[in-house]
Amino acid sequence: MRAWALARLGHDFADIGLVRRALTHNSMGQGANSYQRLEFLGDRVLGCAIAAWLYGAHDEAEGKLTARLHALVEGPANAEVARALGVPDMLIMEPSARAKGLHQGDNVLGDVAEALVAALFIDGGWALADAFVRREWARLLEAGPRLLADPKSRLQEWALKRRRGMPIYAVVDRTGPDHAPRFTIEVQVRGELPARGAGANKQEAEKAAAEALLLKVPK
Repeated sequence: MRAWALARLGHDFADIGLVRRALTHNSMGQGANSYQRLEFLGDRVLGCAIAAWLYGAHDEAEGKLTARLHALVEGPANAEVARALGVPDMLIMEPSARAKGLHQGDNVLGDVAEALVAALFIDGGWALADAFVRREWARLLEAGPRLLADPKSRLQEWALKRRRGMPIYAVVDRTGPDHAPRFTIEVQVRGELPARGAGANKQEAEKAAAEALLLKVPK
């Protein structure tokens, strides 16, 4: 684990236990130190680092910067970073959880990416964590227009630009067997009627719901 941390995270940890905790899924039980507390801190450190980076890199209005920020710190973006780091193979979780594919899911990987940012922040300070974020999220920052092409990002940008707050997604139905579920998700934006979308997973259903609402809201 120390060799992986040095090679992939670029830091020789004084407390390698931080890395182990950042990679430990809560399926290991209540007695295990899972990544959840680190994820709480890492979410804030990552958001601050990305916000400062965007402020310096883009001379744009607050609404546009906010949309870029949320696109870069959402689960799918963080999960993409985690995959590039080789996190799925390093995750510490129960075999049953791995058999379900949780080690490949955006939610878990996104949280672990944030936990690793927190581990770097605790062990090496702000400069180390900030440098890591700028290095590993650079490709996503450059792909900003592609990220904003995602319907969820476009809806978010639309809502924030009009000061409507963040879109709220909720699962309203789940059908089908465990191996082939079908989710229906409703999205709401303040001041607009909700819209629904369906998909084989929550992310797909959320995108469909966002696209449906975008077709209804005034341009």
